[in-house]
Formats: sequence, structure tokens, C-alpha cells
Amino acid sequence: MRLDVVPNGEPPNLRTPGRTALVRRGLALNWMTIAYNVVEAVVAIGAGVTAGSVALLGFGLDSVIEVTASGAAQWRLRADFELERRARVERTTHRIIGWSFLALALYVVVDGAKALLSREPPERSVVGLVLLALSAIVMPVLARAKRRVAREMSSRALDAEATQTSLCAYLSVIALAGVALNAAFGWWWADPVAALAMVPIIAREGVEGVRGEAHCDDECC
Repeated sequence: MRLDVVPNGEPPNLRTPGRTALVRRGLALNWMTIAYNVVEAVVAIGAGVTAGSVALLGFGLDSVIEVTASGAAQWRLRADFELERRARVERTTHRIIGWSFLALALYVVVDGAKALLSREPPERSVVGLVLLALSAIVMPVLARAKRRVAREMSSRALDAEATQTSLCAYLSVIALAGVALNAAFGWWWADPVAALAMVPIIAREGVEGVRGEAHCDDECC
């Protein structure tokens, strides 16, 4: 039976104590994600500009995208008790996030190719290394917690947003490898190559978002 239809024709009461607790937990986790990603974006972009690191710049811009995704999840959670509005919110925000990911992929391709052609090595960035290592630890923890909430709520939309948080952790590992190799061995090409390695992952998320794939819950699919 659909959640928005009951035998007497009246809308159901979706504000059960359990559901309300899940929504609050999801909102709290998303606020933590937004706060961390704002700091992450500022530090990564600043360190990337200072060190001339394409990987750090790309990672910082990905953090901005993750803030957008978490903001969309906030919108989704706040619309949880209004089924019609929930479906509309998911479709719109997923496409916006998809286009943002495609824009990021294009930026990384252009800037990474430019760095390889110019053969300009980035400066070493201790701040960048620390930030990337921290993100590789923090992001998986947040992603797991958000995925548990998504599954308890039977929401594919929130599960997709948790996957984007996992993607942030994966990208941090890729960027960390590039920056660390440059710092340790002077392999200047490792940084742009690591940045370009992000592109298929980012582009895939973007295409799925624009198509509206796998980003709606079981009531709207």
C-alpha cells in the first residue's frame, strides 16, 4: 500500500516518533558534513592556489559540490513528511548536483592537461597532505552513519547522498597519493595525473544526476 493512500482516503500521519528521530539524526549528520566540507573547501583551495596543486584545487571544488549535495539532503529531509514535495525536491536537486559534477570534471580535465603540458611542478604542501589524510578518515565515518539513516528510512535519495560523501573520501585518497608522491620523490606529473584520475568518477556521478538515475526514494520510483 502506498504511504500517501489509506483506506479512508485521508493522508497518513508520517510524523511517528521513530521517523522523526531518523530525520533529526539525518539533519545533524548533514550539518556536520556541511561544516567539515566548508572548512575542507577553504583549506584545500587555499593550499592548492598557494602550492599550484591541481589535485588540491580539484579536491577543494569537490568539497563545494559536497556542500551542495548535503544541502540538497537537508532539503529532502525537511520535506520527508510531505510525499509530493519530497519527490519534486529529489528530482530537481539531483539534476542540479549532476550538472555541478560535470562542470567540476571539465575544470579538472582542462587544468590537469594544462599542468602536464606546461610541466610546471607544484610546490610541496604540508597543509594539503594533512587535510587529505584527515578527510580520508572523517568522510567514511560520516558516510557510514548517513547510509544507516538512509536505509532505515528506505530512502534511495539519502543513500545516494551518502555515496557522494564516500566519493569525497575516495577522492581524498587519490589526491593524497598524487601530492605525497610529488612531496616525497619530486614526481611533478603525479599531481595532475591524480587529479585526472578523479574525472571518470566525478563524470559518472554527474551523468547519473542529470539523468535523474538512482536518486529517488521508493515512493517516487
